[in-house]
Amino acid sequence: MPADPTPTTVPKDEAQAVLVLRLAGPLQSWGDRSAFNRRDSRPQPTKSGVVGLLAAAAGRPREADITDLVGLRLGVRIDQPGTLLRDYHTVSDYRGRALPQAGVNAKGVQKPTSPAKDTHVTHRYYLQDAVFVAAVQGPAALVETLAEAIRRPAFPLALGRRSCAPTQPLALGAVRDGTLEDVLADEPWQAGDAAKSAYRRRAARSPEPFSPHRIDLAATFDDPSGDDTLQDVPRSFDPRERGFSTRRIRHAWLTVPTGLAPTTTTAQPSAAASAGHDPFALLGW
Repeated sequence: MPADPTPTTVPKDEAQAVLVLRLAGPLQSWGDRSAFNRRDSRPQPTKSGVVGLLAAAAGRPREADITDLVGLRLGVRIDQPGTLLRDYHTVSDYRGRALPQAGVNAKGVQKPTSPAKDTHVTHRYYLQDAVFVAAVQGPAALVETLAEAIRRPAFPLALGRRSCAPTQPLALGAVRDGTLEDVLADEPWQAGDAAKSAYRRRAARSPEPFSPHRIDLAATFDDPSGDDTLQDVPRSFDPRERGFSTRRIRHAWLTVPTGLAPTTTTAQPSAAASAGHDPFALLGW
């Protein structure tokens, strides 16, 4: 049964700041449920995934208290939705024996499957070629600490699963003042060069007035008055005490600057290109 919604606001008398993250990579996977042999991915980053990334950057062990991180207000903008990838797995015993089941006997040995099962099939889902801009808002001292941690992470960072490494840059500049909504509306479009070129071509051939300098992007925000709920707020990352509670969210559209040059020749350098060498640059990031 879902727990009561976890508060996502902080006292108004504390100075607030916003940390903006660019979540992009060849693969991402933001799961909020698993059923037997299926591992799904949400179409956008979950709060548990973003909190886990921040906790890893800060060097917090799995047993550490994450109450302060859960209390941060989260906003996510979809800059490039990507496509869904299914990873199909089969597992068999190379000796030709039937696979064991999860249960064990009195001696602690796994029982054989009955009827005998020779192959186990699993499905894992990923988002490929996706780009998101996530922003967290909270007490300025905490946000500044997290911003420094993202620049010098204590543990390896991942986009939902350990195998999903992020491309650079991860942090988009210094921490910001203002509201979560205003910060995400002001941050230029972070899609890849191929998506930006396609958008410019669309603007050039559109019979209607169409500016290539602004684009409407979908976003979601933590909002106690929101009309939708998600069960992705982590209580703890301790494997012995894992659990999730719900949060209320609000869906919105933001009109943001594309960062495209006024002419139809070349686009302005993307944030990834201006950050120095990036091993994923040849993939169009």
